[in-house]
Amino acid sequence: MATRSSFISPSASFRRTPRLPKSPVLSSLSLPMLSNPFLRSLSLRSKPLNPPSVTCRRSPIRSLFTGIVEEMGEVLRLGPTDTGGIELQISAKTVLSGVNLGDSIAVNGTCLTVSSFDAEESHFTVGLAPETLRKTSLSGIRQGDPVNLERALQPVSRMGGHFVQGHVDGTGEIVSMVPEGDSLWVKVQAAPEILRYVVPKGFITVDGTSLTVVRVYEEECCFDFMLVAYTQQKVVVPLKKVGEKVNLEVDILGKYVEKLLKCGIGAGEDVGSS
Repeated sequence: MATRSSFISPSASFRRTPRLPKSPVLSSLSLPMLSNPFLRSLSLRSKPLNPPSVTCRRSPIRSLFTGIVEEMGEVLRLGPTDTGGIELQISAKTVLSGVNLGDSIAVNGTCLTVSSFDAEESHFTVGLAPETLRKTSLSGIRQGDPVNLERALQPVSRMGGHFVQGHVDGTGEIVSMVPEGDSLWVKVQAAPEILRYVVPKGFITVDGTSLTVVRVYEEECCFDFMLVAYTQQKVVVPLKKVGEKVNLEVDILGKYVEKLLKCGIGAGEDVGSS
């Protein structure tokens, strides 16, 4: 089978539009230099100015995803709101079917809430909190960029991927993209605190796409996966370049196992008490 000399070009499906102008808002935040012109004008601290005290409470899962991307949307606007927040407007069709205000849609694997939509004009809007910008790669997107979209799971849906919460653990960096036949090997570098939960043949969510890890390179702090030809045409990862960031969410099961082992499960603790 002949090796593909090139993969999907962003210009084939998504036309780049002029960059957004700078806009000085949210002066109380402080952000490092970012590729998005609007967000470059902001300052977003790596941590909140006054982090709230942490208490152990049960946090029920509001939405669940499978990591099976339904469609690729296009960023129409990323900018300030009249109330001083930040909103993201996306062109889409499939995920607007049956949508309601307050519904959850995963954008590049980030669970976001629909604040407005127009089914006839085929677009919807979500708000972005400062912590979302700190934790995810959404701070680097531009007008015209493609994004992976998936609606929250319904009880009657087929479970094609794995349990994805849309709670991004952090970002990784693409370090290599190597074709093999009509498939594509992608290698991603991740922080040690993320890589600790990544295992060969385990699940990892990359920009909202449920993928199977092939190998883990502990010394390099990297892991890799392979995208078949069909997947390459349905998700945004092949459209990215070496050096670009991707959102990562590890399999929640690994975190639960670690927590249970640390708590000494079986030592007589009533894990069902509130």
